Amino acid sequence: MRRYTKQNKNGEKLNFWLSYSDMMAALLLVFILILSCTLLETRATYEAKQAELEEKEQIILNQQSQIDTIVGVRGDLIDALSKEFSGNDLSVKVDAQSGAITFDSTLLFGYNDDKLQDSGKTFLADFLPKYFSVLLGKDFSPYVAEIIIEGHTDTDGGYMYNLQLSQNRAFAVVSYCLDENNHFLSDSQLEELRVLLTANGRSWSAPIYAADGTVDMQASRRVEIKFRLKD
Repeated sequence: MRRYTKQNKNGEKLNFWLSYSDMMAALLLVFILILSCTLLETRATYEAKQAELEEKEQIILNQQSQIDTIVGVRGDLIDALSKEFSGNDLSVKVDAQSGAITFDSTLLFGYNDDKLQDSGKTFLADFLPKYFSVLLGKDFSPYVAEIIIEGHTDTDGGYMYNLQLSQNRAFAVVSYCLDENNHFLSDSQLEELRVLLTANGRSWSAPIYAADGTVDMQASRRVEIKFRLKD
């Protein structure tokens, strides 16, 4: 390739242009360097994304395993409760989906009252040891996060009044349960329940409806005991 030159005043030849081949070689080298850097960066990004994806997949697998365990424990616990209360005179029905047990409030309290009746105390003294023997047993105790006593009222009266009434009823059941003088629970059971047991009043926020769509006032006045498993 011919080079274009020019002489200065002293007669020296000056090269103002690189040969075409030299310029192309330089450009090719620059292109190769840029391409190499781009490939390295792309590979690093791909590997980082791949590692992130694998980590997320592992998290999902672990969560699914935990969900399967919790679902299995819930089913086994509901079966154990159903078996415990089958064939006795308590007439206790365990909800097949949630495991909740509902009591007609007239069994425990007088109308518009939050003081436990003697019949209610007798019932609880028979029911609670059987219930807690299942939930606090070695098979299920590690999975139980909370045991909830819920009070519910009918829709007669103001919401706040019924909220107080339902809260007082739930608290009355919890107080009776944790009373050391009743002697129907062991010291170890009482110690566990002080951590697990809570009392919630729901007023008339979750009424029971009859087949014709109207509120079943008597069924709505109830106390429920339910459990929540650890996440």
